[in-house]
Amino acid sequence: MNNRHILSAAIGTLLALGLASGNVNAADKKMEMEKCFGIAKAGKNDCSSNKSAHSCAGQATKNNDPMDFVAVPKGTCDKIAGGSLAGSM
Repeated sequence: MNNRHILSAAIGTLLALGLASGNVNAADKKMEMEKCFGIAKAGKNDCSSNKSAHSCAGQATKNNDPMDFVAVPKGTCDKIAGGSLAGSM
């Protein structure tokens, strides 16, 4: 190996270590989430709907259905236009 290859390998290793340590820190900071109804786009909902209209993520059939939710960081649902912590019954 010449010096250029050694230098490239060393830089690559340092970058990989930096990225890996960043991922560990991000995983350590678990954010509390809440269900925010009425903001999911068609096919972009999380988990099942309220009242069991369907059972899987990604099965919302229309935008902003008050029965479908998206998980958002706790405290943000009330700040989103149309968002509600309780789905319509």
